[in-house]
Amino acid sequence: MSQVPAARRALAVLRLLAGAPGPLPASAIARSLGLPRSSTYHLLTAMAEDGFVTSIPEERRWGLGVAAFEVGSAYLRHEPLERLARPLLRRLVDRVGEIVQLGVLHGAETLYLLKEQPPGHAVLLTDVGVRMPAHLTASGRSMLAHLPPAQVRALFPGHLVDRTGRGPASLRELRRTLAEDARRGWSAEDGHITEGFASIAACAFDHTARPTAAITVTFRREDHPEGTWPALAASIRTTARTLTTRLTGRAPGPSGV
Repeated sequence: MSQVPAARRALAVLRLLAGAPGPLPASAIARSLGLPRSSTYHLLTAMAEDGFVTSIPEERRWGLGVAAFEVGSAYLRHEPLERLARPLLRRLVDRVGEIVQLGVLHGAETLYLLKEQPPGHAVLLTDVGVRMPAHLTASGRSMLAHLPPAQVRALFPGHLVDRTGRGPASLRELRRTLAEDARRGWSAEDGHITEGFASIAACAFDHTARPTAAITVTFRREDHPEGTWPALAASIRTTARTLTTRLTGRAPGPSGV
């Protein structure tokens, strides 16, 4: 257990470098983490010997090393998000009796990674691997609602497309919708993707409180009157909170999941 503080400091260095726009001076690392400069240099030297950080002598800066890249690549190979989310989606299907999906943001689109549905349920266009305009999907909007305004503006610089003639038609309208979604903690779309179908979504967050994925329930509009949507959203938010915990994430604040 005597090695635990050192391990925590090493992990803090990796997180700091991973979140920085480029390599950092050792003095900036020490200042950001509240460490003595001498301890910071010893720590960086030890991490460099194992390849987790690398020194750039000409710039007197430190960046992530090859070993950090290898760990990140291994993480992706293990498909952790899908593995952690799949049992939660299956339990939500059992609870609500409707199609449940997991989606992530891919630029200005929603990319669907997982789909679970009750036996004999209608097949949707939004299958695994399909991409849809994020501003039209409940899952996409639930994640966009927790991004900085400047990032949303960069993702949607021009005219917003539509599929069924519904949904936000301008950046200003989208911003109003996202503000309401962030306030209540869930998003909904009604016929924006497929006529006669509606969806409700809530998102899960990573350790920096940024949206990492969204859980969506999609259903025939006639089966769930709008007055029942808050109760359905509560079940989705509970599942999203559980996924956030599994990802060792944290919600951004009172308006988050």
